[in-house]
Formats: sequence, structure tokens, C-alpha cells
Amino acid sequence: MGILNVTPDSFSDGGLFLSADKAVDHVAIMINEGADIIDVGGESTRPGATPVTTDEENERVIPIIEAVSQRFDVLISIDTSKAEVMEAAVNAGAGMVNDVRALSEKNSLQVLAEMSVPVCLMHMQGQPGTMQDKPAYEDVLAEVREFLAERIEICVAAGIDKNRLILDPGFGFGKTQQQNFSLLNGLESLSIDGLPILAGLSRKSLIGQTLGLPVDERVYASIALALLAVKNGASIIRVHDVKATCEAIRMFEAVENERSITI
Repeated sequence: MGILNVTPDSFSDGGLFLSADKAVDHVAIMINEGADIIDVGGESTRPGATPVTTDEENERVIPIIEAVSQRFDVLISIDTSKAEVMEAAVNAGAGMVNDVRALSEKNSLQVLAEMSVPVCLMHMQGQPGTMQDKPAYEDVLAEVREFLAERIEICVAAGIDKNRLILDPGFGFGKTQQQNFSLLNGLESLSIDGLPILAGLSRKSLIGQTLGLPVDERVYASIALALLAVKNGASIIRVHDVKATCEAIRMFEAVENERSITI
């Protein structure tokens, strides 16, 4: 999953792809590099981010989704928590919803129940503005799993087919460095009922906390975390650096496949 942020304030690439032409050019590069999904976001969810209105978010993402869907045969994901944006984005050509609030906002369950697209449910403790203010858990792995299991039940009760669901533990969303590590080590246990797991670790602050690196120098560490996520059961890897990550994963899988043949 290649990241396309059409925001002025995202932590890594804010302001780079606000115009449709620049966004489409970047999508072309990501697809050529191996992206299967393009995740379009119009509202930053970095720690301390300022919320935007529905109209403003739609104005940012809908022209981009229309332009991308008209030019490329690629799955487009809309990264939003607003029901109105979800609906408009799918009508514009998006084929997936990626929601950091796991369909907990007003009308989002009803809108997704009427659609046939897959949806990713993410765990977040708190809200983006305050989520990194001393996040606390007794057992982060158990509590994230319990949250996701509960959201699955709520989605199914609302009429959403379970087979459309994807699960995301929400690395960096209300978690300390150590809590993120615990989630990564126990990632496979979060695949409730065999549902696929999405892992978003690209350029995250846990790399800065561990290695003392600024955002633009976290590529290699991001690749290492992506490989660990794949090894531990992730099916979708959400990244900024598509080419480097795809090549690393292909090499990892080639070795793993040879191991299984040999055994």
C-alpha cells in the first residue's frame, strides 16, 4: 500500500502532492515500483494534528481519486473517518476504506453496510491531538485484540460482511515505543478469525525514538520493520518508500519459499 497524503501537514510528506498533476505523477511512480493499493488521505492523523471539515477533506481527496481512477487500474483506498467522505470517495472511484477510528464516527457503519468495499479497522487510544500523551495499557496486545474483536462484532451486527474486514493494530496511534514493539512481536495473534492484518510502520516516530533519526532518514529502519511485520503475519504493508520495501519483501519471500521447498 503506497501512501498518498494530499495534506499540508502530514508528518512525512505534507504539502508535496496537493495538486492533481503532482499526485497522479507520484501514483504512477508508486505503481511502477510495485504498489498494489494507493491510500489517499486528506486529513493528517499525526500526533497533534488539527482536524479538518468534511467539505475541506472532500475538496482535497475527491479530485485526486477521480484523476487516479481514470488513469490507472489500481485499488484506491480512502484514508478517512468521515462517513460523507467515505461515500463520496467510493462514488469517485475508491475501492477500499481505511479508517483510523474503526467506523466509530457518526453514520460510518451505515454507509459501509450499504457498500461492498473492504474496510480496514484500526486501533487508536485517544484522538490524534492527544493520543501520545502518556498512553497506558495493562496488556497492550490483549487490549488491542479485544478492541478489534469488539469492532468486528459491531460491524457484522451493522450488516458488514466479516470477509470485507482488515485489521490494523495502529502502530504509533496512542502507543509508546515499547508498546509498539510488543504489538509487532505479537502481530500474528491479532489476526482474529483469520482476517488480514495491515501494518503501518513507515517512518514512524518509534524509529526516531530508537535510532535518533529525523523523518527523512528512516527508510532503512522502515524496511526492517516492514520485513518483521511480514514475518509476523501482516498481509498489507503501508509505506512511503514503495520500491525499497517491495524489493526487500520480494527477497525475503524468495528465501522463505526456498526454505519451505527444502523442508
